[in-house]
Amino acid sequence: MIKLSERIAIEAHELKERFVRASGPGGQNVNKVATAVELRFDVTNSSLPHETKARLIEQLGSRISAAGVLIIDSREHRTQGQNRVAARARLAELLEHASRRPAVRRPTKPKPGGGARRLEGKRRRGEVKALRGRAHAGDD
Repeated sequence: MIKLSERIAIEAHELKERFVRASGPGGQNVNKVATAVELRFDVTNSSLPHETKARLIEQLGSRISAAGVLIIDSREHRTQGQNRVAARARLAELLEHASRRPAVRRPTKPKPGGGARRLEGKRRRGEVKALRGRAHAGDD
């Protein structure tokens, strides 16, 4: 069991990590050591609750493959360990976001005086704009 955050823990066998050579900082070390991490998480076959899976697939859309696998790539650090931690943190953040139920919108009714105030404001604005026209010869 891997604990990604306070609320989220997943089975260790659900994560697949692959280490590849990274571009970026590291100098000559970049050419020799595989420090970049490619973290794969099979969303469709995971132990997550069904509604969390559905929200995750909906939210990530194109970032999830046709087979239902989420791939997170981390190569911003110089060490394999730091990249591994960064990739897992990003996965935890995505899972945390998907696990929250969206707030239910409750429609509200406008108050009775609101419509009257709106119409009064429109009338006043119309009067102001009507006064902007050219002066007519008979208006002296």
